[in-house]
Amino acid sequence: MSVIMRESRHGAEAIEEWLVAHLAMELKIEPCEIDVGEPFASFGMDSVAAVGLSGDLEDWLGRELSPTLVWDYPTIAVLARHLGC
Repeated sequence: MSVIMRESRHGAEAIEEWLVAHLAMELKIEPCEIDVGEPFASFGMDSVAAVGLSGDLEDWLGRELSPTLVWDYPTIAVLARHLGC
């Protein structure tokens, strides 16, 4: 009997938690202050910060992501659901 190892994937909930923690750290606020339904732009995220977030998320997930990801999926909840599929 052979065992097939599948790539470990992060689910939407884990991605959402990572995004909240990462954004809270960057903004120097408590994670509970982050509304996952608010657009990234409402947190003052500009294009440089958005590309940086995409890069950090890419490193954490271990897969290539588009640098425009934050603009294509403009909230934490939407982005997490997209990536967790």
